[in-house]
Amino acid sequence: MKIYFAHGKERGPWGSKIKRLAGIAESLGCMAESIDYTDLRDSADLRVERLVNVLNNEAGPFILVGSSMGGYVSLVASGQVEAQAVFLLAPALYMGDDYQSKNYPHKSRHIEIVHGWSDDIIPPENSIRFAKEADCTLHLISGDHVLHSSIETVEVLFEQFLKKVLAG
Repeated sequence: MKIYFAHGKERGPWGSKIKRLAGIAESLGCMAESIDYTDLRDSADLRVERLVNVLNNEAGPFILVGSSMGGYVSLVASGQVEAQAVFLLAPALYMGDDYQSKNYPHKSRHIEIVHGWSDDIIPPENSIRFAKEADCTLHLISGDHVLHSSIETVEVLFEQFLKKVLAG
């Protein structure tokens, strides 16, 4: 199984959080890929287009993982491709005019969200709203937007998520 990571607006493709989660994925036999969106810093929807173009050429099954703007990118892309599952970290949902989509149709059965209660960039209420609409799992944890202070919790949740998806 291949896992595609989508980084946030202010980050790069192999930041510390993605490296740690990619390590977990690889320990479970998955391949990790992180697309570089730094040239599209302010355009979430051009990032979606790039990801969908990559995924349209993907032969095998895949999982999408996105953080912040990358969460928006992963979720919106999941409405256009056949992702096995989607794992979102403080996704930039229901945000301003820089994000064209305001509703989020998706094709994946497995969606989980992790959001920090103290996030001052993306309100946790946005993830609560989506989780309720999509009837998906939401983990509200101690932490801010980048979740670095809660990375161990994020790692545990991600590993549990992957094991569940890989088990079928």
